[in-house]
Amino acid sequence: MSVLTMIDPHTMRSGVSEDRREWIRIEDKLLLEYRLEGEQEKTSSLRREMVTDEMIAAAVEKPTTELLARSGDLLAQAALIPWIMKVDWLLEVLLKTLAKAHPGCMELARVTTVNISGGGIGFVASQRFNAGDRLALRVILPPFTPIQVVAKVIRSSPDPQGQGFVLAAEFVDLGADEQDHLVRYVLQTQAERLRTRKKDEQSV
Repeated sequence: MSVLTMIDPHTMRSGVSEDRREWIRIEDKLLLEYRLEGEQEKTSSLRREMVTDEMIAAAVEKPTTELLARSGDLLAQAALIPWIMKVDWLLEVLLKTLAKAHPGCMELARVTTVNISGGGIGFVASQRFNAGDRLALRVILPPFTPIQVVAKVIRSSPDPQGQGFVLAAEFVDLGADEQDHLVRYVLQTQAERLRTRKKDEQSV
């Protein structure tokens, strides 16, 4: 069962919206960090999962991959690209070395399948949270726009596939500028997918 089917539309509405309209939602893969709000770093590190080489590679590569995908041929041929790739490679080497030298010392945003809108987010967490818990989230919108937000857990249940716990949460502390970035990204992504679908249908 996907994250998309676990989210009640009523939980994804803005708490400050006067017209109570439903937010437009998309399912996507984004870089995500999360922890219980107010949780101390020392406490968090006790439950922190080991960072693998695969996780580091995915986190480093995703922003550049998204940038190239969205810019098309315009940037793909740019002289700057080899330098960006070199920086990515150096960063990946440094992070992998650090992770091996100090296991458990690193907290890294990981590529996570999310169902997201301007009003809330759903994803599978590796640890259990309870309804009412407040989570400190950091979401990286492609190619690299960090969104810091607090979200209140609306629902939490075991993942049917045994990967953790399926969460549905609503944003309770999202700044106006960050919400604009998020809504714009959701609408742009939805529009791009619709164009791609129509193009594919016409080519059949």
